[in-house]
Amino acid sequence: MLSREEAYALLTKYNESPSLVTHAMSVEAVMRYFAKQLGEDPEFWGVVGLLHDLDYEKYPDQHCHKSKEILEEEGVEEAIIHAVISHGWNICIDVAPVHLMEKVLYATDELTGLITAAVYMRPNKSIMDLEVKSIKKKFKSKSFAAGVDRDIILKGCEMIDMDLDQVIAWSIEGMREVAGEIGLKGTA
Repeated sequence: MLSREEAYALLTKYNESPSLVTHAMSVEAVMRYFAKQLGEDPEFWGVVGLLHDLDYEKYPDQHCHKSKEILEEEGVEEAIIHAVISHGWNICIDVAPVHLMEKVLYATDELTGLITAAVYMRPNKSIMDLEVKSIKKKFKSKSFAAGVDRDIILKGCEMIDMDLDQVIAWSIEGMREVAGEIGLKGTA
């Protein structure tokens, strides 16, 4: 299996934007947290989270399609490839999430963006004392982080049979574990 170090090197080979790398690390942390809570392999889940937007900076019009091509060329195992591309299901590709890990990625990818935007708006710029109710309020405000597709998050929650509050709570916890690395430690 691809190591975390190899996955990070691959990510940064195709993504130079600090915000995209930070987003990938946020999703990685959330995936690792969910894996631990669900008794799954945090290394595998984390690698998938780290690579999920591999092609986005260089090939935004071919998102997920180009990732498949790149990962195949790199000799990455099919399980990682399927998981990475399935997060774009019904958005940019017709590959559906099948396994629990893929469904968690589908549910949490957009949510990490919403959480990050909410933290940036806080006076202390910190995720460390962020509460679920704050994210729920932002979630209901369609004008806040308008690019975040709430329907995808809700569909993902349904697919993993978890309520939105729990998915938000676990996502916050996962991101807290790497708050310093992703710039969300703030002054709390």
